[in-house]
Amino acid sequence: MPKRYSCPVELTVDVVGGRWRTVLLSHLKEGVHRYGELRRLTPGISEKMLSQRLRELEADGLVRRRDRGTVPPHVEYDLTDEGRSLAPVLQALYDWGVARAERSGIRF
Repeated sequence: MPKRYSCPVELTVDVVGGRWRTVLLSHLKEGVHRYGELRRLTPGISEKMLSQRLRELEADGLVRRRDRGTVPPHVEYDLTDEGRSLAPVLQALYDWGVARAERSGIRF
């Protein structure tokens, strides 16, 4: 039985919610990344958390994992069509964050 939501925003937050999921989706919005690249782009995330979040995003149909079958392992991640449909949402979050940082004197 599918989960029931009382509001579309609740569904959206359930899918993209959480600090790391949103950050990873934002990085992947810019293009294909290998695991190590995502690790470097996301300081503060542990190896375990990165692996878990990527698996969750893959299970939710937002991220595609491609194992090139080479030694050493060459695994790439990118957004699925469903994940790319989140681009406007991610851009809006980014734009709001930039504006908020400017208003608050926060630097990146």
